[in-house]
Amino acid sequence: MRFVHMADVHLGAVPDGKTEWGERRSRELWETFASSLQDASDLKADLVLIAGDLFHNPPDTQMLREVSYLFSSFPDLCIAMIAGNHDCISKESAWQGFRLPANVALLGSEDCECITFPKINCEVYGFSYDRAQITEPLYDGIMPDQNDAFHILLAHGGDAQHIPFTVQAMGRSGFDYIALGHIHRPQMVLKNRAAYSGALSPIDAGDEGPHGYIVGETSGHTVSLKFIRKAKREYVSMNVEVSEADTTFSLRDEVIQAIRERGPENIYRIILRGSRRPDAHYDTKLIGEGGLVLSVTDLTKAAFHLDELKERYRGQLIGRYIESFEGKTLTGVQQKALEAGLEALLSVQGEDKG
Repeated sequence: MRFVHMADVHLGAVPDGKTEWGERRSRELWETFASSLQDASDLKADLVLIAGDLFHNPPDTQMLREVSYLFSSFPDLCIAMIAGNHDCISKESAWQGFRLPANVALLGSEDCECITFPKINCEVYGFSYDRAQITEPLYDGIMPDQNDAFHILLAHGGDAQHIPFTVQAMGRSGFDYIALGHIHRPQMVLKNRAAYSGALSPIDAGDEGPHGYIVGETSGHTVSLKFIRKAKREYVSMNVEVSEADTTFSLRDEVIQAIRERGPENIYRIILRGSRRPDAHYDTKLIGEGGLVLSVTDLTKAAFHLDELKERYRGQLIGRYIESFEGKTLTGVQQKALEAGLEALLSVQGEDKG
């Protein structure tokens, strides 16, 4: 049997909503999901597993109709899914009474259900969230029936507010594979037995690294897993080393070049590190105009050459300020006070010159 495991698609989300590319990102979530279903069809997957949070919020009827159309476009795919904490099935939800295509099995109850796929001798267990937070360890104690079928558990959660569980309990459960959702970074929990596929596409700046889905191949009751990168772009935190010779424009050019090398399709958080001239001030907005940049954070430290400054400003306030610290063994706090004071004085000096 071959299966595709995905989760945390978050249709309806608007990542980076305040940016000029936010609406494009929202469309990409739908495009990537549709393309992933096409991949599963091309792979001739026997089963597609969706481990919760297909939607970013409880869906309305129109969103369910859109997804139903996509599902019905691939009648060859058998799809098993649960609702997670974001798209939970409350009593007032549009989920209630909505008829999904015949090839889709929604384990929509708050109690554990089992769906059997006789053609592939597979049983899928799971249940859906009926509210946004569930603090009880509801997966503890769930075990498959004792038969020769390949047993899969669809599960969503893993933190204190969303069905906590332990790896040890999962290991004792008896399932052949546990398809996990909720954690957005792909990761193996139990080798070839339990894994988070991660978010299909990154949703916010904390979702760094590759994103996509898992393809599983079974042999008897064992499974081998392969992660497939699918997302159109990634979030990247990029450090830029600054020297005293740098200017706003030199840093902008360096960022443009680095983005060109790392991938202009990606979304960046730029962190300026290193040493700058005490009187240097960088226009972070201008530096960030070289690509899809969410933020530019200046963590540089002023490089103080005390002998040079004392000589240049001898007899002036800055010179006298430096002399007041001479002959002392400075603590870390005192050193910071010296540097902060100098930076403030030099800033005023620069304004006076202007």
